Amino acid sequence: MNRTASPFIDSLTRYMSVRRYSPRTIKAYLYWIKYFIYYHNKCHPDQMGGQEVEQFLTFLTVDRGVSAATQKLALNALAFLYNRFLDKPLGDASGFRRSRIPTKLPVILSRAEVSRLLAQLDGVPLLMASVLYGSGLRRIEVTRLRVKDIDFDHLQIQVWNGKGRRHRLVTLAPELLPLLQNQIERVRLNLKEDSQNEQFAGVWIPPAFARKYPNAQLTLGWQYLFPSAKLSLEPANRRLRRHHIDESTINKFLKKASLRAGIEKQVTSHTLRHSFATHLLESGADIRTVQEQLGHQDVKTTEIYTHVLKRGARGVRSPLSDLNNA
Repeated sequence: MNRTASPFIDSLTRYMSVRRYSPRTIKAYLYWIKYFIYYHNKCHPDQMGGQEVEQFLTFLTVDRGVSAATQKLALNALAFLYNRFLDKPLGDASGFRRSRIPTKLPVILSRAEVSRLLAQLDGVPLLMASVLYGSGLRRIEVTRLRVKDIDFDHLQIQVWNGKGRRHRLVTLAPELLPLLQNQIERVRLNLKEDSQNEQFAGVWIPPAFARKYPNAQLTLGWQYLFPSAKLSLEPANRRLRRHHIDESTINKFLKKASLRAGIEKQVTSHTLRHSFATHLLESGADIRTVQEQLGHQDVKTTEIYTHVLKRGARGVRSPLSDLNNA
């Protein structure tokens, strides 16, 4: 695909950026929208509609052989394009051939493997990995945590605007309290130093809160729990701020730690989230509780972890085990 930028794509990118869509979502949506346009011989989306969307999604299944999850992502991107950006609702565009390629089973670490992995980390990487596994958060949710989101009294973490812009409460392991208190103290010292810079505009906060509480961006509670090492200029208005740590760094230190720990499986931030869910179910937690902790809208998404358990040694007895009794 030709990736040359166009005024239309530039406008679409700005539309998502201003509304604080994550860089990952922006990148994914742009990819599928561009693909859709090139598939239809560069026809402008405003001149197309539901029929062309159905043709494209069918093409992805029949010719590209994409998974159901990938096809759904492409549909979400095009629904956003028409329903939100172009304000031209698609209506019923469900007449496409749906992918039947099953979603891959998640990679799960054993408890021993999690322990070995965490033993290879220290400092901020150890704390971030511990929150990923201990609370089942997504990578972007960890990086976006604010100091105020940690509820020490009730041992819980408040997750705001998670996937699907939903809020939820998740468990917090008491073993992490000293590490979290130390991290908050580092954030406090950062804020004290930053505030001495006359150009420092504080942390970014939602515009509605900024208008109602004009000094909130300079308070400790609103600072990111895992701030970036350097101050940077906000692209939209060139204000000097301290953003959160780049989410891409998490998988990098997890990969290095897994190699040092001798773990053969591919370890990412989502592997720890998968392991959190599976280990909760192994410990007797009901699936609805796990669903709420993970922030899944549909319990069917959570049921993938019950499939993992059923395929393991705990769920099915191997016939080899009975040979000695024959």
